[in-house]
Amino acid sequence: MNIEIHLTNFKQEIGKVIVGQDEVLDLLFISILQKGHVLFESVPGTGKTSLSKALAKTIDGSFSRIQFTPDLLPTDITGLNIYSPKTHEFELQMGPIATNVLLADEINRATPRTQSALLEVMEERQVTIDGQKIEIDDPFIVIATQNPIESTQGTFNLPEAQMDRFLMRIDLGYPSREEELNMMALYNGHSPTEEIHTVFSKEMITELQSRCSAITVNHSTMEYMLDMIHLTRQHPHVDIGVSPRGTLALMHAAQGVALIQDRDYVTPEDVKYIAPYILGHRIVLSIEGLTLSDQKTVIREIIEGTEVPVEYGVSRNEL
Repeated sequence: MNIEIHLTNFKQEIGKVIVGQDEVLDLLFISILQKGHVLFESVPGTGKTSLSKALAKTIDGSFSRIQFTPDLLPTDITGLNIYSPKTHEFELQMGPIATNVLLADEINRATPRTQSALLEVMEERQVTIDGQKIEIDDPFIVIATQNPIESTQGTFNLPEAQMDRFLMRIDLGYPSREEELNMMALYNGHSPTEEIHTVFSKEMITELQSRCSAITVNHSTMEYMLDMIHLTRQHPHVDIGVSPRGTLALMHAAQGVALIQDRDYVTPEDVKYIAPYILGHRIVLSIEGLTLSDQKTVIREIIEGTEVPVEYGVSRNEL
């Protein structure tokens, strides 16, 4: 399978509804390859729902959307057993979680109890209902959204344990003037969503996931990642640094970067490119840090301050 051609087709199809988001599409594709989940932080109306629907179509998958509100219950997400008067038995009614692409819209509007209903399925690809474990079909990706400038009134910040389950945090941002003009032309008189075609079958996604896990990460590159991770734990403005789960997430995401560039090995440049999307939401700043800086700035300082291996393929012991 020629990954470059298929990835180009993937972007072209989603480009029928979303303009100027090539890098975001790369990141989404890497998340699918590594069975990861994505947290979008951007103002309303930037196309997150359209993007999620288009993504499901390109991978021949199903799509579900949950609007998170304070009165949403965990069973509204996972499903529950309902008693049937006809059969006199309880019948399982799966919730919207039984899908391939799940859009958890405004996830921070739901209570922590409801937010936690996603923890098991995000980590283990299964859900437990009344003691019964139910597997969720692959591919499966949760795309959650929250407004970064929203008032804290009526919202519930995601706990660190759940933030850690998201492989990446991405800010969509506003389109440029030219991109927004192209968007207006796309939606002038018709809805382009129906024109999207499948690019990857589920079998192709599974094959690419296997290829991705086989990408080589040499010892010096692993040490480079660990240097970066340990700096997050030692930074004076950070109370809680990146967890070991975050270490693995960084390595896996870098493998995804290598694959979409049609390489069978990871370079330090791959790590440096993907690190801001992987690490930023995994640190907790101190009170002083919150006053003087923000997560993005701290991570950028850490990345720039981490010594890059002199030569790929040479470990420190050999220098």
